[in-house]
Amino acid sequence: MRVAVVWNEPTEISPSSGYYRAAVKDVEQALEESGHETLVCEGDKGLFAALERFISPDRRAGPSGMVFNMAYGSKGEWRCSQVPTMLEMVGIPYTGASPLGAALELDKVVTKKLIRHDGIPTPNFRVMRLGTESTRDLRFPLIVKPRYEHTSLGLQLIRESSGLRQAVEMIVTQYAQDALVEEYIEGREICVALLGNGKVEVLPAVEHDFGDRETRIITWEDKNHLATAKPQKICPAQIGSELATMLQDISVATFRACRGQDYARVDFRIDRSGRPFVLEINFSPSLNSTGSYVRAATTGGYSFPKLVNRILDLAHTRYFGIGIPRPNMS
Repeated sequence: MRVAVVWNEPTEISPSSGYYRAAVKDVEQALEESGHETLVCEGDKGLFAALERFISPDRRAGPSGMVFNMAYGSKGEWRCSQVPTMLEMVGIPYTGASPLGAALELDKVVTKKLIRHDGIPTPNFRVMRLGTESTRDLRFPLIVKPRYEHTSLGLQLIRESSGLRQAVEMIVTQYAQDALVEEYIEGREICVALLGNGKVEVLPAVEHDFGDRETRIITWEDKNHLATAKPQKICPAQIGSELATMLQDISVATFRACRGQDYARVDFRIDRSGRPFVLEINFSPSLNSTGSYVRAATTGGYSFPKLVNRILDLAHTRYFGIGIPRPNMS
């Protein structure tokens, strides 16, 4: 089958750019090893033309291929929705989140409101533009971060009220968006990888072990491989059966509430009494070989080619009701 791997060439050079490029290349190779014909193309205004040449839509029989969507979008608050929306318009099937799901992934505030409505625990929070708004029942320390960003961009840990205004002003000025202010949960950080649709497979949990590090949060420097004492990934996380069941149930409930499709990663903090709190859900978790999602899948018995083709197969089944024959998958 023809599979177009759609991504966005980074507009700014950052330490994570190389990891993103490597993940795109690895996905392309995994698809080719399984017998698919591939094309890597940019998720921009030229996408329609590129796909029309590669995946020729037949108005009667449907398209002759699919998109493996790895695009994050380029501009605007809802940039993650851009490529899914374009593909919906022309009827080309694709992997991953729908336009609505992708928008929810990026908007941390709406995500928290949705899951809280369903009784899913998440840290108490406020949305601020000035930093002088009442914190009401929020307890310090607080996490301050942009409402719509990713990879921990702009994330700050504020221990006293005197630093809140400056932190919020920085977010509003630098990122031109609201600041999400939420309670910092002292404890463990664990993520849960999901794979599936109707029946969702919960892969082994991954814990980020901070060791003796003073800053016990995942920072931009950690995600861009710049930290001198980067947290170590432990998979499977060493947790009891009761907590494991709670994390599984909450992860799937979060996936459902936020309209997940095919795969996702849910990030948690576990407080000192063992209570889990959802930080966010990621519908486009990194498929880099060093990332938490791939680590969870590998521990769960998936080779990288098998994982990539499983995601593609789930999307194909979601669209057409049947999986893809793959004579050459390993």
